[in-house]
Amino acid sequence: QVQLVESGGGLVQAGGSLRLSCAASGRTFNNNAMGWFRQAPGKERAFVAAITWNSGPTNYADSVKGRFTISRDNAKATVYLQMNSLKPEDAAVYYCAADRHYRGALHYRMNEYNYWGQGTQVTVSS
Repeated sequence: QVQLVESGGGLVQAGGSLRLSCAASGRTFNNNAMGWFRQAPGKERAFVAAITWNSGPTNYADSVKGRFTISRDNAKATVYLQMNSLKPEDAAVYYCAADRHYRGALHYRMNEYNYWGQGTQVTVSS
């Protein structure tokens, strides 16, 4: 069974940091771009960041540029999202996802991703 399992969410004060992890099991996604999305209550799921299969180019939503960093360790089949200078508006359930394309370009649309984790909650207190 293929799974993406996120961890590292929690409660943090505004200005604080969290590091999310996404571990793959059942198969690896070493040849797929990986992305992070988030969904706040009452809002649609939105793109946060993506990284190519070989840790090359990255892409970020404007709202997180300069504060969040996506990275991956293919040897560990794990993708990370380092979140710094967190704001209350960053509070959401964060999901990792695997791009459906083999060694493809970066995508921000959800329909380009065909494997999803169950999500991890991030709460930011003001």
